Amino acid sequence: MGSLFRSEEVCLAQLFLHSASAYSCVSELGERGLLEFRDLNPHVSAFQRRFVGEVRRCEEMEKTFTFLQQELHGAGRVLGPCTENPPAPAAREALRVQEQSEQLARELREVSRNRAALRGRLQDLRQYLHVLREGQRLTSMPGPPGSPPSSRAFSEHEPLLDPSVHHHLDRKINFVTGVIHPWRVSAFERLLWRACRGYLVASFVEMPEPLEDPNTGESVTWVIFLISYWGEQIGQKIRKISDCFHCHMYPYPESEASRADTLNGLLSQIQDLSVVLEETEQYLAQVLDKVMLALPAWRVQMQKMKAVYLILNQCSLDVTEKCLIAEVWCPVQDLTQVQEALRQGSYKSGSSVECFVQRIPTLESPPTLIRTNKFTAGFQSIVDAYGVASYQEVNPAPYAIITFPFIFAIMFGDVGHGLLMFLFALWMVLFENSPSLQQGSNEVSGTGTVWAGGGGVGHGSHVFPPPTQIWQMFFKGRYLILLMGAFSIYTGFIYNECFSKATVIFPSAWSVATMANHSSWSSAYLATHRYLTLDPNVTGVFRGPYPFGIDPIWSLATNHLNFLNSFKMKMSVVLGIVHMGFGVLLGVFNHVHFRQWHRLVLELLPEVVFLLALFGYLVFLIFYKWVKFSAADSQVAPSILIHFIDMFLFTSNADNLPLYRGQVVPVQMVLVVLALVSVPVLLLGTPLYLYNQRHRWRTNSVPPAAAVEQELLLEGQEAGNSVNATKEDVESGGHGPDAEHKDFSEVFMHQAIHTIEYCLGCISNTASYLRLWALSLAHAQLSEVLWTMVMQNGFVRLSYVGGVVLVPVFAAFAVLTVAILLVMEGLSAFLHALRLHWVEFQNKFYVGAGYKLCPFTFAPDPWE
Repeated sequence: MGSLFRSEEVCLAQLFLHSASAYSCVSELGERGLLEFRDLNPHVSAFQRRFVGEVRRCEEMEKTFTFLQQELHGAGRVLGPCTENPPAPAAREALRVQEQSEQLARELREVSRNRAALRGRLQDLRQYLHVLREGQRLTSMPGPPGSPPSSRAFSEHEPLLDPSVHHHLDRKINFVTGVIHPWRVSAFERLLWRACRGYLVASFVEMPEPLEDPNTGESVTWVIFLISYWGEQIGQKIRKISDCFHCHMYPYPESEASRADTLNGLLSQIQDLSVVLEETEQYLAQVLDKVMLALPAWRVQMQKMKAVYLILNQCSLDVTEKCLIAEVWCPVQDLTQVQEALRQGSYKSGSSVECFVQRIPTLESPPTLIRTNKFTAGFQSIVDAYGVASYQEVNPAPYAIITFPFIFAIMFGDVGHGLLMFLFALWMVLFENSPSLQQGSNEVSGTGTVWAGGGGVGHGSHVFPPPTQIWQMFFKGRYLILLMGAFSIYTGFIYNECFSKATVIFPSAWSVATMANHSSWSSAYLATHRYLTLDPNVTGVFRGPYPFGIDPIWSLATNHLNFLNSFKMKMSVVLGIVHMGFGVLLGVFNHVHFRQWHRLVLELLPEVVFLLALFGYLVFLIFYKWVKFSAADSQVAPSILIHFIDMFLFTSNADNLPLYRGQVVPVQMVLVVLALVSVPVLLLGTPLYLYNQRHRWRTNSVPPAAAVEQELLLEGQEAGNSVNATKEDVESGGHGPDAEHKDFSEVFMHQAIHTIEYCLGCISNTASYLRLWALSLAHAQLSEVLWTMVMQNGFVRLSYVGGVVLVPVFAAFAVLTVAILLVMEGLSAFLHALRLHWVEFQNKFYVGAGYKLCPFTFAPDPWE
């Protein structure tokens, strides 16, 4: 946990990998996730690199695995995650996996093609069977007695082969039968009538059972049509129109005996095809079972193999082309583990030449590595959202573990609301090992991942909601929410508010009976005065402060809001100045660590003097007035605000008495002068010091050791660690005439911006902390309004009917409490606490101009 306060020491190193063992060594390093590799071939195209053939083979295997995955999905099977962690396969093992996967893919293609052909043939035979049955029913239907002959019949109740009609026809009657999609029936029938001019008899009937549409795969109730016509030309027109409407046409035997034989043959073929199709389905299921068993491990092996070759493509060859050289960022404390991983990789590959790691110097700023666990990860994410800490800069996250929930609780203070939030977070913490809650919580970025901790996968209940993106945000911040709820309960006891109602934990320190005995209130006086005044100057009326928090009698007072406004406003100012002062003092650790001793005197000291001389003195006035004045002399207590204004104007107000002797002339004037003097020191101190150091170096021609370390443009940046430094700047030290003028102007400009931002920020940031008072007041008033307008109406009638009415009233109160006071107000307080940490606290010492160390590690399965 030492790296939580400051990022770990990271060094640049070179890996010397023998060609025979490079694959095994990189695979072993990927299993451990220790190093971030640098691309030594940035200008080489991906198609011109050494291992492009192996990468292409991995991509071909990816295509094969994707096909197998699609076949499983089409069969309604869900491929689970890989239960084991197989290593990256060797070359011979990779060839075996490729051959087996391609063999299974070929079998699946062939079996799927045969199954599709059998299904299509079986469906065709079933359609033909239904056509013959319906056609036989229609053609053998007897005509009603006495019915006149008709040239066209579309009714199903009229016979198509009326003996009286057939007797008068000299030409032979022909038939066209088939099936058509139900959506095309009306247009098909209309076009037949118009094209054939009524020289036909058509009948349409729905199929008894739905069949699958081969184009869409949906279940469709097809329509059977039977058309009788005279003449060959009419028949050609009918067939062309049927083809245009994508009808499935079938031959229709003329005699009853032929139709019966055809029906029997169709039934026999359907039975045989059903048996063959069933056997094909069983064989396909066996092939899919093999795929289900082998594919998860194959995917993991293929992903690891591709990741290894992508890393090897970033390495460079030595002059003998027998050794690969890689550059990596490595935590210093993990160098021994890296060497051990290289030794293991060389042993597994069977190479007699051992690979090794060598640390090399660099002018670049190393990446930032801060190891976290499941508790600190949420707080570190809040800090990283503002900016990743510069290399070995003070990390605000450990301090935010306490300050962030506490500042949130000041704005959200309520025992009831805090308890609900605490229980919700406690439920997530207790079931954090549930797989349904952890699903999708790992963040993957390419082949690298961020150092982060997390709970292991365990067994839990299956009643959890699906893990959406918003849910994962709540789940990852479960410990943050837990502390926010706990601190809200604490501040709720301070405010003495539980769902906007005061609780009487201890007896009130105010005595109404003593005031009544002293004032001799009569019945007539009590009848005419709704509100009574309690005078604390009367002996026995006020018996001392409440043991913990605010006295519950204030919730009944008419000046309750005025009292809380004064209390919370002063509390916000005091906590804000303390919070900012703590941020300024944290800069000491940066200056000492980077050996910027001049910044302690020329920057930190003026900043502390400016902050304490003005706003620290304001905190002193608040506490001094609380201590000095009591209820007896509260009427003559002076105004702190007027004293603070007169302090800047160097004047005094006769109507506003001083708090202590010598307040205006010696004390306040000296503090203002100190604050004003600290501004030019803060503005000019560092630039003049650096200019003087540069001038001394040019005069003596020997750069002192401290001079190089102290030429800094940004806080937290070490000398010579600029990524944009050129070779000429390093060799000449950047001390030419133009460079000197440019460096001094940049330093002065940066210091001027810092001075203006700090001085104005102390004023604006102090006012910004008043949001603690505003949000706390808004939350309390909104909670009280919700209780008065909703819950209080349920207690109007104390009867059985009132008890029934109380149920929906309480339900509405609970829903509004969760939706408005917990979700909306909680989000508002969270955002304001986030702003106070980012803008008011972290800008006093935190630069946040670094970048994370992303070690090479094998990514989780993206199909999971």
